[in-house]
Amino acid sequence: MFDLSDNTYNRGLARNERKFKLWRSAGLLLTYRCNASCEFCYYHCTPQKGGLMPVETCIAALRSLKELASEAAKIHLTGGEPFLYWDHLMAILEQGRRERLGPVDLVETNGFWATSGRLVDERLRALLDMGVQRLKISVDPFHQEYADLEPASLLARKAVELLGADNVLVRWEKYLRQPVDMKDLNPAQRDQAYIETYREYPFRFAGRSADHLASLFASKPVEAFADLNCRADFLGAKGVHIDPYGNVFSGTCSGIIVGNINETPLEEMWKRFSPDRSDLIGTLCERGPCGLLEHAEPLGYERLDAYADKCHLCTHVRQFLRECDSESQVIGPADSYR
Repeated sequence: MFDLSDNTYNRGLARNERKFKLWRSAGLLLTYRCNASCEFCYYHCTPQKGGLMPVETCIAALRSLKELASEAAKIHLTGGEPFLYWDHLMAILEQGRRERLGPVDLVETNGFWATSGRLVDERLRALLDMGVQRLKISVDPFHQEYADLEPASLLARKAVELLGADNVLVRWEKYLRQPVDMKDLNPAQRDQAYIETYREYPFRFAGRSADHLASLFASKPVEAFADLNCRADFLGAKGVHIDPYGNVFSGTCSGIIVGNINETPLEEMWKRFSPDRSDLIGTLCERGPCGLLEHAEPLGYERLDAYADKCHLCTHVRQFLRECDSESQVIGPADSYR
């Protein structure tokens, strides 16, 4: 297991200064493809998106995280919708077991595939045999625009029976007990359902949620974010997400590429990371999204009258910069943008 002093940035800090945290968890986005196109999706997943993480890339990530965090390492498999590629998912788990890399902590799904008790039993038992410890089921008004609730409900019941209640996470369980029928709502009614959901379960306005959803909550001018940088977000992130192409995102900062594990092992990436760098990440760490704005406006970016939060401002500016092909090594990949 690595120590904080193994990071080059941390070694130059005084004892009382904020250190760059060790990455102990990694979410592997097996694909950007999903049967849904949820309004709040951080990764802009749709049925038309692509990418499928090679088994070798997954295993490299598992090895690296074990190097970094040893027994404290936590891996979860997500997407997109990983169950669109069931055989591939199983191949990853089988290879990880073959190399004795430890169990995968969590597999995430919206449960669209759980159309019969027999199929659910078969797949849950296969996951158990591979050492998967927990299952997370996405249930919320956003998913229910695209996925019927009955399969998710069946999956939740069966999963509790086989894995135990403590090992089944439902996001958010309220909507499993009190579903919202989103498919027959008109646009105004849908917006009201979004607003009510956000008020009860707040989330950041990044990815697709920085589009229409953010417009429902935008109330702050750019000046409200003038003194907010992202240094604490990058330094304090205890984990990463890795997309199908090997791109590494810090925490849930989708679309901001810290590095690529196909080029640099994750443990080396962690050792070399510093917020004091010369690219977009350095700008965010020093001056926040307003620093990006200063770069984007001379290129033609037109600021909105109001933003929902600093992630909304950041994502909106990055979308523009991507379209200008600016900072292309950091802003990407295309699948994580609209």
